[in-house]
Amino acid sequence: MYRKLTITCLALICTLSFSFGAHASPDAQSKKGSITWSPQQALPTFAKAKHLDVADVYDAPGDIKILLATLQGIVNREEPRIYLFENVEEGKKTWLDDLQVPYQEHADYWDVVKKYSKEAQGIIVYDPKIQDSINVATTLAGLKDAVVASPELAKQLQASPYNLQVIDDLQGKFKDRLDAYTWQYENLWKDTTHRMLVGLSPSTSVRIPGGIPESFTTIAEDTTQERDGNNRKVYDLDLSTYLGQDSVYLRFDDAFPQDGWGAAVHQVTVQADGQTIAQFIPGTPEEEPYLYDRQNSQVSAGKGGHRFADNNRYFIYKFTPPAGTTQLTASVDMWNQYKVSAGNTQPPSSEQKEPYGYLRDYAVANKAMVFWLDSNVPEQKALFEKILSGVQPRTPYLGWFSNDVEGEFSSVEIVSGYSVYVLAADWFSNMTVFSGTKAKSIEAKPVQTPKLENKIYVTYTFSEGDNFQYNQHRLRILWDDPGRGKVPINWTTSPLLYDGAPAILNHYQETATKNDLLIAGPSGAGYFSPSPWPDATFPDFLKFTRSYMKKTDMNITYVLNRIDGQNIPLSPSEAAAYQEYYKPSGLFLSWEDRYGVTIMNDSLPVSTIRGISTVNDGKKVLNEAKANWDGKSPLFVSLGLLAWSMTPTDVAALTESLGPEYQAVRADQYFSLISQANGLPDKP
Repeated sequence: MYRKLTITCLALICTLSFSFGAHASPDAQSKKGSITWSPQQALPTFAKAKHLDVADVYDAPGDIKILLATLQGIVNREEPRIYLFENVEEGKKTWLDDLQVPYQEHADYWDVVKKYSKEAQGIIVYDPKIQDSINVATTLAGLKDAVVASPELAKQLQASPYNLQVIDDLQGKFKDRLDAYTWQYENLWKDTTHRMLVGLSPSTSVRIPGGIPESFTTIAEDTTQERDGNNRKVYDLDLSTYLGQDSVYLRFDDAFPQDGWGAAVHQVTVQADGQTIAQFIPGTPEEEPYLYDRQNSQVSAGKGGHRFADNNRYFIYKFTPPAGTTQLTASVDMWNQYKVSAGNTQPPSSEQKEPYGYLRDYAVANKAMVFWLDSNVPEQKALFEKILSGVQPRTPYLGWFSNDVEGEFSSVEIVSGYSVYVLAADWFSNMTVFSGTKAKSIEAKPVQTPKLENKIYVTYTFSEGDNFQYNQHRLRILWDDPGRGKVPINWTTSPLLYDGAPAILNHYQETATKNDLLIAGPSGAGYFSPSPWPDATFPDFLKFTRSYMKKTDMNITYVLNRIDGQNIPLSPSEAAAYQEYYKPSGLFLSWEDRYGVTIMNDSLPVSTIRGISTVNDGKKVLNEAKANWDGKSPLFVSLGLLAWSMTPTDVAALTESLGPEYQAVRADQYFSLISQANGLPDKP
């Protein structure tokens, strides 16, 4: 999907130094200890860390986190020396200890600021009233070797012992998001690198612990753990009991938070004494006046979408009936695993937002432009596409997108249309350190394919592997689960860890058992959709990224292909391109409510993934497969495992519950057996 880059003869024989401007300088010499980024690399390489100063900012205020992250980017650009504890999910020191680099922990993060403050040229002050100024400040920090600070922190940094001067003060400079990013594009874009784009939310929600307030009463709840929408209807809820205060609150939770499905709400109508006082569909402007607390709930893609709450998320609507109202009712179009509670006491809002660090060190070090544009807002989409049109094919977009699921679907389609791919990395920690580690040449442990029989062959694939931060956090937890290695499992991961975090890739490759197979996904080297990708750049992109699959010994890919938020099959030409340039033994496709195998172009096995989120889901699907199977020929079932709700121990339990007519296999065995069953040449 990329255009080939024209390079000089000198560029072919030496490693190029990183270019901070719009155009690479092919004949520039590598500076010792600096970032290097040859045209053949997807992501830059940092110097190797020799010693790290470690600061714990996990519980620090948001402005402290962004201060340390931007300082880290400046310092680590020359040589990685700062490491931040920002996440404890997989264990605070898990990856740090694996790096085997000497380090010193500092009890006070200000000690690290004090030690390295002289390497900063000054301060960029953001405007707390315009959160997107945080991203503009981050871009300026990379260009001017400065740190980003709130107005309060800026005062402290100007005093002794730091003695930093304010370079730019963004307070009052912008009126809104679009104004901030338009100014940034017009004034800073030309000076930033055009070899990567970075999309980061300027702030994140801070969740306040606590369940449903005691003053709230559950008034409707799913008790069947419904998943397929069979319980969808308009539920009439009587809220009259809660009259007597200024407002009535309606809270929607996940009735079964352990499985990741949750409640779905499509439309809400509220009447006071027979008169409609509220009527809206989630995700529309009409919803906003009533949305009291969204607690990171999500809105589905497309028109007529729905708001849903899962994995302990919730959302609350606030309705204020006219004085003297005697009857208040709500008609709610909802389904799946809903839990609805009501009350008239104002609950504490969890909608507190503050800045955060994470990938900002990487953006600053690479002098990338940081923005956060909503592709579903026409004016913001136009600016987004203007930025995309200014980069070369095969440019990575690191970070994520605004507007939850709807933003993901529309944005991935848009960037794919510009030959740009996505690396979800907005919660990746210390990338400036991990990019300085070295990849090892490790081959997957070979396994013998069993003899083809009339069995139900099952292969399990964990989701989310395209996501860099998943590889750093959740995958490590799953990988350390005691059930791993007991049954065959395919683990989606990113081949571009080879550049971005070799130490993490090395760990998974070195500790894999014969039952663990790393595969690329989705949809290869990065997250993209093949159908929107321009035909002119698609083969070259696959050819380029195939080199990373060879380096990481990945032969199988999980592909997501979407148009207008809907999964669609690969076209024959797209399948042929994958076959020619990736040379896979087979492809996994989509994430559906069904499974099946198609032989595309009479030669390439494509297996649709049936998604499950619990052991019971898996048992149900496999029991149905057996009931519909004639037993006269082998049957192939690919199950996609929701990484946020399932573990290897769950997979082992599911497999142990199966009878002798089932056999669990790795993806390479699975596609080999499919080829045999269909009379196709077996591919290594």
